[in-house]
Amino acid sequence: MTALGVQIVLPLRDGFTLDVAFDVPPGVTVLFGPSGAGKSRTLACIAGLAKPEKGRITLGSDVWFDSKTNEACAIHARRVAYVFQSLALFPHLTGIQNVEYGVPRTIEREKRFEHAMAMLERMRVPHLHDRKPRTFSGGEAQRVALARAFAMDPRVVLLDEPFSALDARVKNDLLAEVKAALDKLEIPTILVTHHAAEARLLGDRVVFIEKGRIASTTDIADAKLSVPEIEAAKVAES
Repeated sequence: MTALGVQIVLPLRDGFTLDVAFDVPPGVTVLFGPSGAGKSRTLACIAGLAKPEKGRITLGSDVWFDSKTNEACAIHARRVAYVFQSLALFPHLTGIQNVEYGVPRTIEREKRFEHAMAMLERMRVPHLHDRKPRTFSGGEAQRVALARAFAMDPRVVLLDEPFSALDARVKNDLLAEVKAALDKLEIPTILVTHHAAEARLLGDRVVFIEKGRIASTTDIADAKLSVPEIEAAKVAES
């Protein structure tokens, strides 16, 4: 099965250098650590939105970035589904148009609507197909954003705290549906979160990060998901 390989070296404005190396097999890898540790910047490099100073990013035999050979795969060619807390829905487009935007151009034009509608139905929001984002609730907007992400037939999924602004009831329902969708995809997925419950429900393994360095990696069943545990993990491994 195809794994994502990540090696990134990138100086950050916070006065430290992001210097990480880890693999992401199919399933959900949780990137867990305090704010400012370099989690979001790592995802940006994987997606192609930021360029490492040094390193190598691969998906199986496909090279997405290699500083030694000066290779850099275009963002659209990576087919990365990237979901943020801020959602980034297009305000002037309807729900179905937002989702259609993510549908691969390899799908015939007349079938794109059908594919997008199926994704809205999977996320339980088909009734939003003809409405604009300004009329969505927070949970509805997040479902449309996730429908767009899954509609693109992604090779990798990146989730950067997409559930943090939702209330508990809405979040719990959505997490269960996202888990079902990810289980069906069986592709490398990275979840950035500060919430242990989210990590335990969705995650298979955890990569602990602090100040741009990997502190430890463990299976989700063995992980102690609190920020102080990052330091404890480093001590245990030394």
